[in-house]
Amino acid sequence: MVVLDTSLLWLSVLLPVIISILGVRSEKYETLASIIAALLLFPLVIVAVAAIKGSLSSGIVDPAYTTINGIGTLAFALDGLSALVVAGISVVTAFVAFYSLPYMKTRIEEMRTEGEEPPSLGVYYLLYTLFAVAMVGLVYSTNLILFYLFLELTLIPSFLLIAYYGYGDRKRIAMLYFVWTHLGAVVFLAGALYYGYIAGNFDYLNIDTLSPVGNAASILGNMTTLIAALMTFGLFVKMAVLGVHMWLPYAHAEAPTPISALLSPNLIGLAGYAMARITVPLFPDFYTANQWFFIYLAFATIIYGGLVALKQTDFKRFLAYSSVSQMGYMLLGIATLTSLGITGAMLHYLAHAVGKAVLFMTAGVFITDLHGFRDITRMGGLARKYPMTAALALVGFMHLVGMPPTVGMWSEIFIILGLFRAIDISAQFILITLLLIVALGISASYAFINMRRIFYGKPRSDTAERAKPESVGILQWSMLAIAFFGFLFFLWITPYYDSLLTAASKIVQILQTVMG
Repeated sequence: MVVLDTSLLWLSVLLPVIISILGVRSEKYETLASIIAALLLFPLVIVAVAAIKGSLSSGIVDPAYTTINGIGTLAFALDGLSALVVAGISVVTAFVAFYSLPYMKTRIEEMRTEGEEPPSLGVYYLLYTLFAVAMVGLVYSTNLILFYLFLELTLIPSFLLIAYYGYGDRKRIAMLYFVWTHLGAVVFLAGALYYGYIAGNFDYLNIDTLSPVGNAASILGNMTTLIAALMTFGLFVKMAVLGVHMWLPYAHAEAPTPISALLSPNLIGLAGYAMARITVPLFPDFYTANQWFFIYLAFATIIYGGLVALKQTDFKRFLAYSSVSQMGYMLLGIATLTSLGITGAMLHYLAHAVGKAVLFMTAGVFITDLHGFRDITRMGGLARKYPMTAALALVGFMHLVGMPPTVGMWSEIFIILGLFRAIDISAQFILITLLLIVALGISASYAFINMRRIFYGKPRSDTAERAKPESVGILQWSMLAIAFFGFLFFLWITPYYDSLLTAASKIVQILQTVMG
């Protein structure tokens, strides 16, 4: 483990917020957006340097931390398990900040035309930055109290962004989003408070070694199952797993598109990260006892989300249901309880972050250029008018399906390897194989069927027919930058993979001890 000389991790969270607060009343939004975007890339720089130096396997700790009796150590740290998650958040939030500039100018002008007076662009960037850095701070955290504070900090600005700038009945939908996701956070907190009270502190990582605290059953006794179930259920709500997914299609479809590009790719996947980081190492008995339930729930989420996505006619709502399906893959990787499966799950976070951000941004191009055009049944033939957007959308779909050269290929390979390492050669093996074939087939279907519906064939409406050739600008260049980083991660996977596998192996060692 390496303790940094400078508080780089805290600075990467605090500096963007300070800049955005100073710029709330500034009229130089272009400069403000550029500065914020540059600072939001700072966590990626830290991850890249740590990977080059080989520090991710042992981990790095920010020197600004404190220990409080009854609470534990409040610290920021970065290791192999969190590195790619931080990288995904950093890339997407930085370039969506650029994308937001023309998009939100258009959205605010639309709202004023409708007789409303939305908050200024400076307020938007303040809320946006708070949302972005809260996600990074959550991943840096090593203590349940700090984790929960950042978890709630992701909710408040995202709720306000939907309520202020969203579409449709945005205030009702923002409240629906707030109630559901806050419910998940509160249930998680109830379990966390039980755990901390009995254990005497809220740490889930040992600050000296950055290894998981480990099996809590010896401390919690008969309360173990209840606490594990509460924390897991809370994360399931946040992750939009089948059965508690109802809030997601409404919130993600009606949020302003730049926020949809953060909510769907980045935020919901953090619950999967929290399962691997917190609940699986703390409650190995609970997860090993219910492993098959989680595996089948993951398949049900993949298949249900994919089938419903196929039926959608609204572009953003289609993307929202596909996110439900994609979270099933992340849950599947974690449910294998193998180092390969957990590695694949974290890689899938990155693949989903890159791919789905590009796809939501694609929807935003049509909403901006074609005055709210979202109906897939009225699209068709748009590749002729929007060749660059079509090419980037294809890259986004390739990430979801797992085709090379995308990170999604690596994530699906490791999830599948982890799955077959976890199951026996038996009748269940045949069933799991069939479910896997169905799941992968549905994912490919909703991706490429909708690619064809949107971009190829004959235009199916006057709007699609009369669309002007795209004027390549900040919207497209921001999408291209995210797609480019996705390609870089595909090529330069080795240093991240090695450190990620090391971190995942520490979790599996705890599971193996429990299973004998």
